[in-house]
Amino acid sequence: MSVTTPKGFRASGVACGLKDGGRKDLALVLSEGPEFTASAVTTSNRVYAAPVGWTRQAVANGTLRAVVLNSGGANACTGEIGYEDAVATAHLVGRSVGAIPGDVAVCSTGLIGELLDMTCIRSGIEEAVSTLDPDGGSDAALAIMTTDTKAKVASIHSAAGYSIGGMAKGAGMLAPQLATMLVVITTDASIDPATARTALKDAVEVSFNRIDSDGCMSTNDTVILMASGASGVSPDPDEFTAELSALAQDLAAQLIGDAEGASHDISIEVSHASSQEAGVAVAKSVARSNLLKAAVFGNDPNWGRVLSSLGTVPERVAPFDPNQVDVAINGVTVCRGGGVGDPRESVDMSERLVTISIDLNAGEDFVRVLTNDLTYDYVTENSAYSS
Repeated sequence: MSVTTPKGFRASGVACGLKDGGRKDLALVLSEGPEFTASAVTTSNRVYAAPVGWTRQAVANGTLRAVVLNSGGANACTGEIGYEDAVATAHLVGRSVGAIPGDVAVCSTGLIGELLDMTCIRSGIEEAVSTLDPDGGSDAALAIMTTDTKAKVASIHSAAGYSIGGMAKGAGMLAPQLATMLVVITTDASIDPATARTALKDAVEVSFNRIDSDGCMSTNDTVILMASGASGVSPDPDEFTAELSALAQDLAAQLIGDAEGASHDISIEVSHASSQEAGVAVAKSVARSNLLKAAVFGNDPNWGRVLSSLGTVPERVAPFDPNQVDVAINGVTVCRGGGVGDPRESVDMSERLVTISIDLNAGEDFVRVLTNDLTYDYVTENSAYSS
């Protein structure tokens, strides 16, 4: 189960020397068609990496032949030289696989503010091209890891006769919009560029835009969808979007499950919101509370921190009556009608997953946002990231 699960794709992952210890650090995913439809969603950060700028241009016409990804260096805040390196990377891959450079997306991840070693990149591309394989998806997923402790992959086989596969990396700086992640999703469905754009945008909105580990937005976030058309199946657009969303949600949950230093995954579920936008705003306000995240780390069902967080959302964004809000933690209604509910001592938070259910009693919409607790290990890991 990987980016090479769908027909028409080969991939590879190699060690080119960007990371220490001989770890894999360069991945290549190649579409062999017969169609080369593609779409991408990238970071909304105004400070974005050189490869993000290149990839936006490359995918603008709705087609891609390949995507090359490196870990061990973000190529962000590297000026004109960094952009030239991203362009050179696309040219190297294009020449090697018989594609024009404009059909090659480039993605990087790692430390911001340092130039890539292009000698390593060149040798890595050469090896990656020579080792492309229909079963190479697992190696590619390993090669894009940074602080991740495990590779993130997923696949779906639709009853309609097509498949979707994906890989992702990300363990810190996980904050909407998107997260500090690189994601490549492939499908052998036959779809047009407009469908690809709409489906990916909708899928990202309910998955990667609804995880928030630490409130920090990256410069390199990129989600790419490539469709080979090799199955010969042209799915119903709504059906395809639903399948794509399910796969994206699977990958997003894996990102939170591997968040730096986390000991709890936290599912924040907002029901009876006045709108999707209102529900998301409330859920994110809770997900961004370091006080709450620290409480969860200590297995403390401190529901007052939930109430105080959701109360920061402006009424024009999320109308609700604070005196009508109910909050349950792992099934125990600790807050009822904005006041004291069942005894908090009844809440068991010993398991990895903590579910915080917020009933706004203000409408009909339901939203889920995933986050994690704040631990000593998170602080330790990020205090030493560049050393």
